[in-house]
Amino acid sequence: MKLSLAPDGSIALESALVSLRGLRPVLNGEFLPGDPVTLRAEPAGEPKSILAQYAVPAGGTFTIEIALVGTGRCDLRCRVEDLPETVALDVFGLRFGAVENLRAFLRSGYTSWDGSQFIETPGGGGEEATGYALTQLLPRYGTGSVIVGFDRHDRFQQTFTVDARTAPPSLTILTHWDRKARGAGAPESERLVIFESGEVEEALREWARIVAAAAPVPPRFPAAPITGWCSWYNLYAAITEENVLEHLRGTAEVARREGLPMRVFQLDDGFTPEMGDWLDVRPQFPRGIKPLLDDIRAAGFVPGLWIAPFLVGNRSRLYREHPDWVVHDRQTGGPLAVMTFYGEFRWHKRSEEYYTLDATHPDALDYLRRVFHTWRHDWGCEYFKTDFMHFPTVFGPDRAAWHAPGRTRIAIWRGAAEMIREAIGDATWLGCGCPLWASVGLVDAIRIGRDVGVQWAGERSALSLLRDQELRGFANHILWESDPDCILLREQFHHLTDAELRSLAIYAGMAAGVVMTSDALHHLSADRLRLWKLVLSPRAAVCRFPLLGQVDDPVRVQVRTSRAAAPEWPAALFFFNTGDHPVQRMYSLAALGLPEPLYLYDWTARQPWPGPVSQIALTIAPHDGTLLFAGPDPITSAPDRLP
Repeated sequence: MKLSLAPDGSIALESALVSLRGLRPVLNGEFLPGDPVTLRAEPAGEPKSILAQYAVPAGGTFTIEIALVGTGRCDLRCRVEDLPETVALDVFGLRFGAVENLRAFLRSGYTSWDGSQFIETPGGGGEEATGYALTQLLPRYGTGSVIVGFDRHDRFQQTFTVDARTAPPSLTILTHWDRKARGAGAPESERLVIFESGEVEEALREWARIVAAAAPVPPRFPAAPITGWCSWYNLYAAITEENVLEHLRGTAEVARREGLPMRVFQLDDGFTPEMGDWLDVRPQFPRGIKPLLDDIRAAGFVPGLWIAPFLVGNRSRLYREHPDWVVHDRQTGGPLAVMTFYGEFRWHKRSEEYYTLDATHPDALDYLRRVFHTWRHDWGCEYFKTDFMHFPTVFGPDRAAWHAPGRTRIAIWRGAAEMIREAIGDATWLGCGCPLWASVGLVDAIRIGRDVGVQWAGERSALSLLRDQELRGFANHILWESDPDCILLREQFHHLTDAELRSLAIYAGMAAGVVMTSDALHHLSADRLRLWKLVLSPRAAVCRFPLLGQVDDPVRVQVRTSRAAAPEWPAALFFFNTGDHPVQRMYSLAALGLPEPLYLYDWTARQPWPGPVSQIALTIAPHDGTLLFAGPDPITSAPDRLP
């Protein structure tokens, strides 16, 4: 990668893969007019650094500084100096008018649920898409990628918009200042890191390592693997003390009998009457929650609870008594509804609207602190699943009227999240519906996709898992432990075929992240229990997607390698045909990053391959997969766990 100046003075970042040209500053959504008033490139011939300053019509200066770091990377910062206080600062950043040789780009979502995907650029007539935190640019000609991403995420929300409606596409990168109080220093972006790589997935891992190194608080990981049982995907909101205890007894008995490494037993939503009334308990739990958590602990599990700390229902006692504790709508003056249920479906509550708890209100924050302290220290909760965590980050100051303005939406969120971590101490924390990147250093694990579903396609289906695990797995064990959501094991009350259910379970288990189920273990058949044993594997493993970036291929290829000193099976390979038609594929072990030759055992067919082999030829039925164990020596019997 190199820096260059065009004859008209415009700045370019040139790469053998994807080049970025025509840099212009953006302030509050508008380009700054005119050429730079100061343009300094050092050295002049082949610059290693460039400083460009632009006049702001309302007053002040917009400065862009770029510096090469090594041969394949450059760092960039923007700042706005001497901007009059009368000018509200919402966003600032830059735009590259031309992204050359671009085949596809990564639209990276912000939360657990908004997904990530590669979007192809057809060379005109494409689409405009906005992502967060970073983007990855794949070349039309050549292999590898270019990463463009910020190093810190605890203070600002940052967006990346690729407009592929014209050729070549443009790239706009913005920092959301959110009218933050400016204080003594000039508004300045975080460091934007741009580097080229011969890899796709490994380049994403390198960016994750940069984020980990820059985080003000080092990333956290659970002290022990998060495996176990969660009530939601079987009982949903219809939980009672009686049916929870029934599942507890069945889970404990099967776990002991089969030697299953299940650690957590978690109650999900359904034990509190309304969102916001977190210290009230429904009558279906006559003893309250503490005795039930004690029962869970006595059965040998870590007791866990679900909470949506920023959710306040309009029919909650909390809102009735403290209407000033929620974020208000600047346009209407009333409470700002982030989620509504006006029709027949009310999500097992009575509330029609859900508001955001105002974490800048000291009394509201004190209430939330008391809730978490009570759950942790009085009730004995040791595992917290916090949900709908993105609510405070949805709206900026144009809509959201906070009790105490002057901070960015991310600073408000981070302050409340830091309070939660302080209140729960060393308890394990899983963030769901959560800002992915602002959570680094606070949560132990994070959901990486939408809720699992009971069907292959549509809303709440398998499609989110198939998309998001592949494109978010790179951060697993670098920024947090990833949670693909609960694994379905039951043999009724869903619309999945046996092949689909088996393959989705293996696909999720291969991630080497969180492994939970909601199904009654004491009702499972021998085959389903064999599947559960398989995915409940040791976490000392790394899962790779060596063919990441092949956007059109319906086959997902996972390679999981053990980090143990002397594993019985060094690697497992899973080939998952997510398409609607049978496929034939051939892969060399070298292309999958494995030594050759290797012996293979087909777990799905329960038989060894004649070997050893240097390449793998497969025919895979639609929505089905093949799991192979690989090692340097013959494998003659079926392994019951992944390496």
